[in-house]
Parts: sequence; structure tokens; C-alpha cells
Amino acid sequence: MVTATALEAELLELAGSVPDPELPVLTLQELGVVRAVHVHGGDAVEVDLTPTYTGCPAIEAMSVDIERVLRAHGMREVTVRTVLAPAWTTDDISTEGRRKLQEFGIAPPRMRDASGPVALTLGPTRTAHEPTAHAKATAPIASTAPADPVRCPHCGSADTELLSRFSSTACKALRRCLACREPFDHFKEL
Repeated sequence: MVTATALEAELLELAGSVPDPELPVLTLQELGVVRAVHVHGGDAVEVDLTPTYTGCPAIEAMSVDIERVLRAHGMREVTVRTVLAPAWTTDDISTEGRRKLQEFGIAPPRMRDASGPVALTLGPTRTAHEPTAHAKATAPIASTAPADPVRCPHCGSADTELLSRFSSTACKALRRCLACREPFDHFKEL
């Protein structure tokens, strides 16, 4: 493993300080998409950027913003390279990023067991601790869904329901709290 130089560490911090264009409450570092910075010849830099998903429409805006910040810091040539492996997961969101999502009114992704792929289940849409009688009757026999419910970022209730698997961006779902009745986005686990 190659150790980053002091300049590379400084430029990584600068590139990571760029706000996410879709969630400006988070920086790219907090989102976990800026992977590495490589300096070539003192004034040329290559930045490795991993999108949250392959078709992410914000990747171009992120790249332009990173280029602008690093050029303002004296880098003559800036190349932002899209790196798809290892793939980004919601585990890459920092603790600070999760806290900011919550404060912004978006339920952060639940922590998952990182030992394998993300399981997909098609079951009930409510996430209360005690499912309704209908949910119990229609629940799959073996559920691999995360044990933690999606909590309302407004009141903290675990009694929420899924309204749409997609929200303002493909990486978020639209949910509603059954306690305070407020709708909210949930950053889906990937």
C-alpha cells in the first residue's frame, strides 16, 4: 500500500470538502465518495471518485466542483476519475454525515452486516416494532431485512411506512411517520 504524501492528504481534504450537489448538507468526504488523490509532478492531480450508484447524475457536477477547488489551490491540471470498484455502499457515509442527514430531516441508512451483499426483501411497508395483523399474515417466512426500523427524523418514532421506493433521488425512498404524520426521505441502504 502506498502512503499518501502531505500534499495528497491536503488535496484529499480539499476535494472532500466539496458539498454534494444533491445533498448540500453533506460534503463528499462525509458521503464517502472521494476515494484518493494522486499528485503527479507537483501541479497535476488525479482524484478517484466513486459514485453512489453507476448512473448517478451528480457525478459530473461533483467532478467540476472538485476541479474548481483544486485549481484554486494551485493545481494546474486536475483529472477526476470515476472508480467503480470497490463499489460505494451506505457504510461509507461517515458518522458525521449520518448525523447531518438526521438533522436535515432525512432518515440515515441503517447499519447493516457488511459481511455480504445487501439482501432484498419484498414485504410489508411498515417498520413499527410490532407489525399489524395484516403485515404478520403477509410477511415472508424468512426475512433478511435489517432488524432496526426506519425511524422518523422528526420525532424519532419507529412507526413508519414506505410510500415510494424512490424519492427525490434514486438513492432515497419516501416514507411517512404514522406518529407525527410527517413525510420524510430515507437514504436507502446499499
